[in-house]
Parts: sequence; C-alpha cells; structure tokens
Amino acid sequence: MRAEGGRGDESRAERAGQLLMVAEPAGGSGGALDAAIRNQHVGNVFFLGGWTGRAQVSATAKRLAAAAGPSTGEVGLLVAADQEGGAVQQLKGEGFTRIPSARVQANGSPAAVTQTFRTVGAELKATGVNVDLAPVADAVPASLGKANKPIGYWGREYASTPAQAAPFVAAATRGLRSAGVAATVKHFPGLGRITGNTDLTTEGITDSVTTGSAADLAAFKAGIDAGAQLVMVSSARYPKIDPDNQAVFSPKVIQGALRQGLGYDGVVTTDDVAAVALQGTPAGQRATRFVASGGDLLVVGQVGLARPMASALVAKAAADPAFAAKVTASATRIVTLKTTLGLTPCKR
Repeated sequence: MRAEGGRGDESRAERAGQLLMVAEPAGGSGGALDAAIRNQHVGNVFFLGGWTGRAQVSATAKRLAAAAGPSTGEVGLLVAADQEGGAVQQLKGEGFTRIPSARVQANGSPAAVTQTFRTVGAELKATGVNVDLAPVADAVPASLGKANKPIGYWGREYASTPAQAAPFVAAATRGLRSAGVAATVKHFPGLGRITGNTDLTTEGITDSVTTGSAADLAAFKAGIDAGAQLVMVSSARYPKIDPDNQAVFSPKVIQGALRQGLGYDGVVTTDDVAAVALQGTPAGQRATRFVASGGDLLVVGQVGLARPMASALVAKAAADPAFAAKVTASATRIVTLKTTLGLTPCKR
C-alpha cells in the first residue's frame, strides 16, 4: 500500500494485502512468501516454528523487507513473532533470552515481568521484529487447569481469574512498548474455559460461561489500557455473547464486546486462520467474514492461503461499496500502527 495511495484495482489489491500477515516457517518457504509479498501485496509477516539465532532471524527479516519494497511502496512490513515464554517461544538461541512460562513469571512481581518483556522487546527489535504476538490474557480456572489444552496444559496463563491476570498482562505490555515493539493481547474474549485447542480440533471449543462483562474481560482491558496496539480474537465459540458465530466471525464479539465495550480502536487480528477450527469455512470466506465483522488483520499460518484470501477481499470490495469501506478502514488502522512504529514516511 503506497503511502500516497493509488487508484483502481492496484490500490484495492494493495489495501487487501495490508490485511494479511503470512507465516515464514522455520527453514523457509522456498520463496513462496516472497512471491506472495510481490504478487498479493502481502503487507505483514510472522516467524512460525523454531527459529534459532539472531543472525538467521535478522537475515530473513531483511530479505522479506526487500521483497516488500516494490509491492508496498514506502510502507514497511509488520514483522511478528510469538515470544510469550515457556512452550511458546518461536525465536531461541544466540541473541534471545529464554523466557519462562507465564505461570512461572507470575511467581514474581509485575515489575519483574515488565523488565522481562523490556528485554524481550529489545531483542526482537534488534532483529527486525516489531510485533510480539503476546501477552496471553486468558485466565484458566483452577478447576480446569491442564485440562484446558490451548493454555492451561502449557502453563501459558498468568492466573486463574481475569482480575489476578490483569496486572501481569499490563506489565508485559508496558515492557514491550517501552522497547518500541507492539504488544498483542490474546485471545479475546478468552480461551481459558474451553478444553479443545482451536488449532487442532473442532471439539471442545465452546465456552458457555464467558460474557462481555467487565469482570470476564478485565485482563484484556488491562492490556489495552497499558497500550496494547493489537488484540487477537480467538476462533472459539461464546454463546453468551454470540450464539450464532465463532468469535472471529462475530460482530457482537469484535464490534460489541471489544470495540464498544472496552473502547478499543486499534488493530484487531485473528488467531491463525489455518486452524482446524475454521477449516469448515472456505479460505476466502474466512477473510471476508472476519473483515465484515469488524476485524483488521488476518494471521495466516499457511502461505498457500494468501492468494485465495487476497482474491476474496479484492472481489468483495469491488462488488460491495460497504465492504470496501471496511477494507479501507482496516488498512488505515494497520498503516496507522505502522506509522507509530516508524514504518511509513509520516513518522510520529
């Protein structure tokens, strides 16, 4: 998406490309991501799998930035990684501190967590990564514990209640922000009360307890108030908020509980849209339904999905002016975030 804008089909494709954050798997994609950046104008990338060492990560980030130059004009890439701690730390080895799990971090003080993520943020920024897909704001009830497969099983939660988790979520967010890296509070409105992992199954992914109340969303609000610039929406179901749609396709979750309820006006992302929990929905519809529901940025774990998703966004925008306005609004939010990170000519 060129800083000065554009016209016609090219401009529409560039805007759609800004709504995609596509994975570069460990070991590389054989040039597939570079091609998607050039051909689908993909405007954002993330490191997936186990990457080792600062040199490898830095070289890859530079290569992808070079691929983006001709297709995105003067607007740089959001480059993200999952650096939460414990079992979820995609970048390891030389140049990357080993991060304890959130459950272990919570044995210390919020101030210590801020310092941990200030260090994490500095390490990320030094390698060309400007977004951390962390911290986790999901609270896992003690009665569920490790039976909660996406979070509790791995010790990814700070606490068993949202109120207890809130100060740690805020602390991690502040640490990242102080290092100049954007924090992503996840997985709204919470994955702590389900048993199935949405990445792997369609079973056990309904949370029949969580509502849009302030008590249930306290940890997310704490992260937002601390300056989180992205909020990741889960792929689970929350019938007390929306009985008809998974959260990622729900205006009641995104526009209602998040934007109106918490007053959040920043970038809303998906969890990985290559997840098993979403595979019953055609790839293009995953993109258009999310954006139609008020979301902005699609996190795409399989590079092969970039083409059908970009094509679907462009086609629907060409046919539907109201949807085109949503695409423009989302691209604007993403480019505004990039401006705060120094990725556009209009630096703040």
